[in-house]
Amino acid sequence: MSAQSSTFLTFIAFITFISSCTHDRSDGRQVFRYNQPEGIPTLDPAYTKSQPTIWTAHQLYNTLVDIDDSLRFVPALAKRWEISEDGLTYTFILRRDVFFHDNPAFNKGRGRLMNADDVVYSLGRIIDRSVASPGAWIFNGKVDTVKPFLAMNDSTFQLRLLRPFPPIVGILSMKYCSVVPKEVVQFYGKDFRRNPCGTGPFYMKSWEEGQALILYRNEKYFERDSAGNRLPYLDAVKISFLDNKATEFMEFQQGRLDFVNDIEASFKDEVLTKNGELKKDWVGRIVLNKHPYLNTEFLGILFDTTNELLSSSPLRKKKIRQAMNHAIDRKKMMMYLRNSIGTPAESGFVPAGFPSFNANIVKGYSYDPEKARLLLKEAGYNENAEVVTLKTIPIYAELGAFVARQLEDVGMKVKVETIQRATLLEETSKAKALFWRANWSADYPDAENYLGVFYSKNPAPPNYTRYKNPEFDRLYELALTENNDSVRYDMYRKMDQLVMNDAPVIPLWYDMAIHLVNPKLKGFKPNALNQLELRRVSK
Repeated sequence: MSAQSSTFLTFIAFITFISSCTHDRSDGRQVFRYNQPEGIPTLDPAYTKSQPTIWTAHQLYNTLVDIDDSLRFVPALAKRWEISEDGLTYTFILRRDVFFHDNPAFNKGRGRLMNADDVVYSLGRIIDRSVASPGAWIFNGKVDTVKPFLAMNDSTFQLRLLRPFPPIVGILSMKYCSVVPKEVVQFYGKDFRRNPCGTGPFYMKSWEEGQALILYRNEKYFERDSAGNRLPYLDAVKISFLDNKATEFMEFQQGRLDFVNDIEASFKDEVLTKNGELKKDWVGRIVLNKHPYLNTEFLGILFDTTNELLSSSPLRKKKIRQAMNHAIDRKKMMMYLRNSIGTPAESGFVPAGFPSFNANIVKGYSYDPEKARLLLKEAGYNENAEVVTLKTIPIYAELGAFVARQLEDVGMKVKVETIQRATLLEETSKAKALFWRANWSADYPDAENYLGVFYSKNPAPPNYTRYKNPEFDRLYELALTENNDSVRYDMYRKMDQLVMNDAPVIPLWYDMAIHLVNPKLKGFKPNALNQLELRRVSK
């Protein structure tokens, strides 16, 4: 029998096992099942730039530090850490009971002990140009250019900065910074994307791309609960890839999925009231899980006037961008398109939930169609102006149509173009889109994560708009040297206001995560980063 046939039979056998596992199985096997309609392009953490890949990486890998439910940094692979007085050197003392998953690349196929050299290698991959990780921006311009990462011994890792950067601990909690073993990455080469090996609570059993990804419980996982029981509680995780949200909802209704992330617009009114509550028919049948989520939904506008796309576009003028911001009735949008899930974004780009957020200081845009018309007139906008094209992905087509109608109501000519997610990402990365729908989710709980989106020295990602303002850059660089939180937060607010004044974006809403959850799940807790946390989930 060929290796390929053997793998296929193993996969079929496990699918049969998964299918036979129901909530009430007397053998007690617990399988958590969810759907990922966008698909998962890779299991290599160096490329975890989207929610689907981040969620999966969270099950397979660990980072030096983690973030708890209160958005505080807590030990993970590192037991503790120390910061030098000059703020340039961070020393991490590692756990000595963490093993990589078993893998053929290891001696006798058994996972070995994780050490400081693994951390050096893993973080080095992110800035290795040959790897071309989209996460390189998290370290570029921040870490020492000669020896940024050092293994002092097996259990001591050191990170060195070019200049103080207080958010660096938060950056180390990002899934880009997951620790991987060098010999396994080299063993598989480019195929490491589908042959992952980490230290996480689950390991990959099989992956039939486009069909299902199966994860098994890591029996050697190092974390325990308060009673001393080894985590995780679940025996397996099954991820399906149904690309139709209506089909996904039907599978959830019929008990074949345990969790649904967000609600498809076409059936949200069946489940939710206009005030965002569960309708009576569903009470007791499902659990509605709502919580604030550090995510800003917005419309991006290309800001770089040297780009020929802007040569004749009305979007090159600040007053027109400001008019567009005033033309959007965010409260109406939230009521009718989102069933009140989220908060209208009438302050800055930084969402509510951060300590620095203050809607009384950072002033955004309220709905004012008359002011929008006046600004358009002052900018010289007329019927001969170039048509503005709003690009979005299919699931946001209704939002695109709403925005277009609002802009047309104040006299702008707009059309909506729906394209595939990959195409939109490519166009925004290469500055080939003028106006597009987007979102920015917190990677770590510091507003710098949002303001870095507009730092002119940052590439895309994260600076997709190519925003450039010397005063913003000056404040941004100054803030990163400031250890006093209140002073730094004041700088954050000034930067946010500069962005609002220049209007390279149209903030739409500060998000709220919404999940439909199987009532039989226990320990499924939401968090402000909308991370899929399964270590303490049971059925």
